Amino acid sequence: MSVPASRAWYAIAAVVAAPLVLAIVEIFHPHPHDLFDLDVNRWMLVHYAQIPLFPLAALSTALLVRDRTDWAAWLCRAGMFVFAIAFTVFDTAAGLVVGLLVKGALASGNPESWRDMIDALWFDPVLGGRGFTDAPWMGLIGRLALSFGAVAGAVSLKRAGHGWLPVLLLAIASFGLNVFKSHSWPGGPLTFGGMAIAAGWIRWESLRRQTRTVALLEEGAGSAVEVVPGPVRRVEAR
Repeated sequence: MSVPASRAWYAIAAVVAAPLVLAIVEIFHPHPHDLFDLDVNRWMLVHYAQIPLFPLAALSTALLVRDRTDWAAWLCRAGMFVFAIAFTVFDTAAGLVVGLLVKGALASGNPESWRDMIDALWFDPVLGGRGFTDAPWMGLIGRLALSFGAVAGAVSLKRAGHGWLPVLLLAIASFGLNVFKSHSWPGGPLTFGGMAIAAGWIRWESLRRQTRTVALLEEGAGSAVEVVPGPVRRVEAR
């Protein structure tokens, strides 16, 4: 593989890897009904993986507009920042802390004595896994910020000349968490899987456009004409 080709693949992988891995991880996210019936080991592994993947997925979208300076690009960065903070805090409390409490309850031999303490966190309206309205504030802020940032990024990228299909995919996919109100299947995988495809598509468009521009510049430079007495002769640009 040539150096330019390897750099192109690296540039695509840089924006695809995190959301794609996150989408795959969330396929295995358990659906909690009774917390004491959870596969606790799988629950903990998924949530440990999600802690770095949420901010990295946000960063991958922000990288798509890193060269843009319009208002939409700044709103995209702000939305992704808020998503990364809010959803990491939310998942730490409702995922890892709840999982550790359930693990301790099951190991104690008397899990029911732990239920009130676990439910106090699980149904907390700010940090809980469900909240009393199925919309804990920190999770709600995070998923709204994700959609807000992705839509703003799509606007900026469309203004930069990208095609309708990838920017629409980026925007629409970001609403999966809001539609399904969960980052377990199908909300999380559809959201971050769709955003990974859109990010790769957009980066591929950018690289193709850059390659075409460089080729045109080289062709124009190679055809430069120097006017001198006598026959016209072609010279290479220095």
